[in-house]
Amino acid sequence: MTDFTPTPERQKQILSLLSKQGRLSVSEIVEQFSISEATARRDLESLASEGKVQRVHGGAIAVEQAPPELPILERESEQADEKARIGSVTAGLIADNESVFLGSGTTVLEVAKNLRDRKRLTVITNSLPVLNALAGLREITVISLGGMLRDSELSFIGHITEQALAEVRVDKVVMGTRGISLEHGLTNDYLQETLTDRAILKIGREVIIVADHTKVNRVSTVLLAPLDVMNIFVTDSKADKKFVQVLKKQGIQVVIT
Repeated sequence: MTDFTPTPERQKQILSLLSKQGRLSVSEIVEQFSISEATARRDLESLASEGKVQRVHGGAIAVEQAPPELPILERESEQADEKARIGSVTAGLIADNESVFLGSGTTVLEVAKNLRDRKRLTVITNSLPVLNALAGLREITVISLGGMLRDSELSFIGHITEQALAEVRVDKVVMGTRGISLEHGLTNDYLQETLTDRAILKIGREVIIVADHTKVNRVSTVLLAPLDVMNIFVTDSKADKKFVQVLKKQGIQVVIT
């Protein structure tokens, strides 16, 4: 059996087939391109390393690339019902007297809106919308981290923010993500904010990731962290069932809203 087609061209054709079928087995690739099983596997491994496919037993499935993220004010209406439920349920995981870090993004903002009745809660955040949602409440101490304001996300990021993060610790960190996949973990689409988010993940005894079903099995451009950084993943009932099952097998608590 001879491999006639140059590998980059064959890989491009494999991606084209995957986009139509959603899944391809090694045997199908062997038959389609008249190549050896070893070559088919090498092509899949190469594509997986680039984040273009997800390897599964006997083949691969398509990985949907996360589209560029819109500014936060334009995203508020996206999956609004799902985000509202996620926000309510996640807030239920945060008790009176605790300390919590709330990251940026529309889903985390929904969490903040559901914390306004907490007693003796300490909230640390780098999100301007979260600050506005919780400002002026007698029972909630709000600590703002300064830094460079990212206009599109209304979040403070960069060196000054990361220096401040080194000085604090919390019971729980609540953060969103642009994409989450079994192969590539948590990914975002803006490097400078991702560096700040990595620092945020280090300050909590427990990490809660919140993301609606449209973020599941998606890969964005910058690695944030592997899946095992999460203690709890909160999503909605439309999230991929197989994805949820694998997380549970890995010891991650999954909360479906």
